[in-house]
Amino acid sequence: MPASQPRSRARDRNNVLNRAEFLSLNQPLKGNQENRSSSRKQSGQAGAAGAQNANLKERRQSQQLPEEDCMQLNPSFKGIAFNSLLAIDICMSKRLGVCANRASSWGGARSMINLLGITGHGIPWIAGTLICLVKSSTLAGQEVLMNLLLALLLDIMIVAGLQKLAKRKGPYDINPGLLDYLTMDTYAFPAGHASRVAMLSKFFLNHLVLAIPLRILLVLWALCVGFSRVMIGRHHITDVLSGFIFGYLQFRLVELIWMSSNTCQMLISIW
Repeated sequence: MPASQPRSRARDRNNVLNRAEFLSLNQPLKGNQENRSSSRKQSGQAGAAGAQNANLKERRQSQQLPEEDCMQLNPSFKGIAFNSLLAIDICMSKRLGVCANRASSWGGARSMINLLGITGHGIPWIAGTLICLVKSSTLAGQEVLMNLLLALLLDIMIVAGLQKLAKRKGPYDINPGLLDYLTMDTYAFPAGHASRVAMLSKFFLNHLVLAIPLRILLVLWALCVGFSRVMIGRHHITDVLSGFIFGYLQFRLVELIWMSSNTCQMLISIW
């Protein structure tokens, strides 16, 4: 046994693989192991941080998406009803636009329908009211005409403001005329002609003494002028109906702020 130990030591010394330059072939260095372990830890930490960020993004999206999905895939009953009525309104308005252009079924009557619409325009009514006011010599007539002029001006301003807010276009791509631009009647909702004729007919029925046939003709004139705007493709049906409602409300407003005879005389004298 004592002789074998020196022999084994001599073998280890004579073994080339036990030299320092060949130790890396037999066992890895400690520094390399530490570098590899640290790089693995850093990559693991970066992967964990990326996974956490991804999870946070998914949670935020999961919190936002259900509300958007509910609005798109599960609309409310009011939204469904409103969209259905809007689709019916557009479809019926296009079918009733029989004079929208020359190629329409009633294209030959377009000029006559336009002439009927001019009878409900604001510019001719304002000009006629001013002419009658200049020629009027009675206090009662001047009072009625001054309040009629006030009603016409209010109608133009209110309808123009509502149209600017709504900015709804008509069922057909029809450019407004020159008179429409003068009264700022460039959009569809509400129909300016319909509100004006409704206000005028109610005004005349209340402040003028008319026979029953004339009263009936006055109401028929207002209805024809209103729905003529649908026939030429300028407005929807709901635009005309809302115009009738706004016209009645404007008449009620003028009745509330009715100018007395003294106020009218003062304004006339200033003018």
